[in-house]
This record gives sequence, C-alpha cells and structure tokens, in this order.
Amino acid sequence: MSNSYKYPDGSSYLGNWNENGQRHGYGYMKFADGSQFWGMFDNGLCSGPGVMRFTDGSRYEGDFRQGKFHGYGVFNRCDNMRFEGEYKEGKIWGMGLITFSDKSHGMPRNEGYFEGNKLLRREKCPGIIQRAKDAANKAKSYVS
Repeated sequence: MSNSYKYPDGSSYLGNWNENGQRHGYGYMKFADGSQFWGMFDNGLCSGPGVMRFTDGSRYEGDFRQGKFHGYGVFNRCDNMRFEGEYKEGKIWGMGLITFSDKSHGMPRNEGYFEGNKLLRREKCPGIIQRAKDAANKAKSYVS
C-alpha cells in the first residue's frame, strides 16, 4: 500500500509500507536536512537500487544495503569528482575508478583496488566500472 507520512523531525516519506508499518518496497524519502532518496526500502532502510541526492549537490546512484552504499554504484561529488566502482557499508571498498573534476584520472591513473577511499593497488577494471554504470542506470530509473 502506498501512503505518505511526515515525521516529527520534518522528514517525509511517500511510498510502500510492510504489514509492520515500516517503509518497504519503492518509496521517496526527503530527510530533515533536505537530502532526498528515491528507490527501494527493506524493513525501513534503503536497500537495493536507489538514488541519494545530498543538499550540497553530491549524488550517489547505485546499490544500497541496510541504509548504506553497498555493491556497485557511481558517486558524483559536488565538485564533479566521481568514483565508479564498488562500495561496502557506506565506503569506497573494492575495484573502481576516480575521475577528477577536470575529467582526468590522475597520473598515474587512479584505477584499481580501494579500501576506505585509499587506492591500494593499481589495476585495470573495466568490467567493474561497467557494472557500476549499469547499477547507476538502473537506480536512475527510480527517480520520478
């Protein structure tokens, strides 16, 4: 059942609910700070494909799990720096590629294995980058 609810902190939700009264299935959430999320929820948390837009203009498009970036996705920072790749529990973690605001990838190229935003091993990973782009495109289909 689709329904809307306004929370005491000023945030609001429009979407589907489960029998326990939790956000579940497709929905749109506007947070008290003005950030917005379009996508799937599971037992109250962002889970599955979705798009998160932050008030500074930054945007994440991709997979979520238990309310955090998790899986494949693309994060565009407000200064146009971008990371395409893998995320784990809300952090850049795994294979991916950084693109700086000038559209370069750095010298040497910032592509490979990352842990917590730090490049640990340089390695080409075109398959992972494509998976991240595919996840972002799927997530974008949820934005109305």
